[in-house]
Amino acid sequence: MEKNKKGLLALLGLGAGVFAWWKYKNMSQDQKDALKAKVTKTGDKIKDTVADVEGTITEKYDELKKAAKKQADTYTN
Repeated sequence: MEKNKKGLLALLGLGAGVFAWWKYKNMSQDQKDALKAKVTKTGDKIKDTVADVEGTITEKYDELKKAAKKQADTYTN
């Protein structure tokens, strides 16, 4: 039964991919340009979000590192 579900999902995914390709091929050039701009804008937003998250994680890591060092120094002295 599990094998049938995976096969059905694969078939649905393939069908969705073919439909998207067909839809893209039948778009006007203006629609293609608008879609490309939207994809580019979304990609830029994702990059910015990743950079923000990376910066936040780095800051938190440095804070924890300093706190751990301070705590370790307290115990060693």
